[in-house]
Amino acid sequence: MMNKLLIHPTAHTPLIDFDGDSGLMVIKGRSIPDSPDEFWFQVLSWFEAYLLAPSRKTTFNIDLEYFNVTSSKRILALLYKLNELSDDGRDVTVNWYYRDGDEDMFEVGQDYAYMVKVPFSFKSYKDSDLALAI
Repeated sequence: MMNKLLIHPTAHTPLIDFDGDSGLMVIKGRSIPDSPDEFWFQVLSWFEAYLLAPSRKTTFNIDLEYFNVTSSKRILALLYKLNELSDDGRDVTVNWYYRDGDEDMFEVGQDYAYMVKVPFSFKSYKDSDLALAI
């Protein structure tokens, strides 16, 4: 397994920056890929391999400004995989970032948090906050 998965963002796909050594996973941007199965297959495949030898602590930082239904299903699949780590006694956290005032994205995060057993932390930011620490 490669220790890192880095997919640079485009206008239609988010940044994917998964580091198997540190356990830090970042998804940031927009997710409306033209070929969602192809895009998310590599992400889910990498994460399946990560589950075989995970870091002691896994932190998912998700900061999406928009995503479509297909991406929503794939993100939920990733979050369900985090349940497996949590069930094994691993330290797992999801940080859900959303723009201040974006109630839709906040509510989507709450829906996800309700569906999985891992702890979610909600972090709002203003557009003027240029340097997010994620």
